[in-house]
Amino acid sequence: MNNIEGEKGLDRTNGMNYAPKGVVKTVVVEPGMFRFAAIGLDHGHIYGMCNGLIEAGGELAAVYDPDPKKVEGFIKNYPEVKIASSEEEILTNPEIKLVASANIPVDRGPLGLRVLDHGKHYFTDKPAFTTLEQVKQARQKVAETGLRWGIYYGERLHSESSVFAGQLIEQGAIGRVIQVMGTGPHRANPNSRPDWFFDPEYYGGILCDIGSHQIEQFLHFAGAADAKVLHSKIGNYHYKQYPKFQDFGDATLVADNGATFYFRVDWFTPDGLGTWGDGRVTILGTEGYIEVRKYIDIARDSHGDHLYLVNHQGEKHYQLSGKVGCPFFGEFILDCINGTENAMTQEHTFRAAELCIEAQEKAIWIETANQPEVSAK
Repeated sequence: MNNIEGEKGLDRTNGMNYAPKGVVKTVVVEPGMFRFAAIGLDHGHIYGMCNGLIEAGGELAAVYDPDPKKVEGFIKNYPEVKIASSEEEILTNPEIKLVASANIPVDRGPLGLRVLDHGKHYFTDKPAFTTLEQVKQARQKVAETGLRWGIYYGERLHSESSVFAGQLIEQGAIGRVIQVMGTGPHRANPNSRPDWFFDPEYYGGILCDIGSHQIEQFLHFAGAADAKVLHSKIGNYHYKQYPKFQDFGDATLVADNGATFYFRVDWFTPDGLGTWGDGRVTILGTEGYIEVRKYIDIARDSHGDHLYLVNHQGEKHYQLSGKVGCPFFGEFILDCINGTENAMTQEHTFRAAELCIEAQEKAIWIETANQPEVSAK
């Protein structure tokens, strides 16, 4: 059993937390061995993606975005990075091995095809695709080139408590996983969002978008290769000024190994919460259960990465900030170099993305037009 003690760990900045930085770092390559670039800065997740690769030894060499303001903000965080004059300048640079991107979701698949066509690996924010046809094209391109197409499922990959949960499951701490429940609430901040944020043609819909974290973690924690979407729902309860927007979604799935899953995602984080969302996951096994409180332990501890374990040996609480690290990034770099699949198999990467789209396409729209809005006094 892992011997991490259950005391409070190192501090971690709250807020939107789009750019987590690791305390535990594992450098896997020498300086200059793995140069990468960023193209597309439409979502703040690009900072977390770049931080993870840099902490593993990657060298951020260049950046391009058509919006100079986004580039200006980016180089404040990475002042040594060269500003490219075009996407083509990066794609034709033989020294750059990988392109990371957090552009508008509908454009992520097409950019990945261009990246692989230029002989580079690709690492994109979730959702990596908005249609099943885009996933099909990506699968074909990976098979054709042998290059890697990674997806930043950050709510597991960049969460030390989630990493530790996976380790406990692998060690048999709760026996066979039979059911997972996940919640992924987010703060909407509508006044600071771009227009594309409210149109599912651009972001894929709520189950495709923030539901992607949920479905990927289910497959991982359950040790499943595949799953089937049994039922899903979407709705717009509150943001009527954006008629196409979806502020609520949920779904139920069953895995190929019999494990079941329910998740809920929404844009209803209240302003009084000390972080952007009270993301949690509860994992039931035949010999115990785990609860992960990823970003806050409400009214108790404003820092995240709390894990609660209950099994036949008793009850344990772990505060995991700065304790276990986020090994995905180093493993992904080595996969790109060595042609291996240790960080995440390509099939798992793509199948999780497909299931998110399938849940979105099958979803029942919750009709709320006749329900009056009720405001808290």
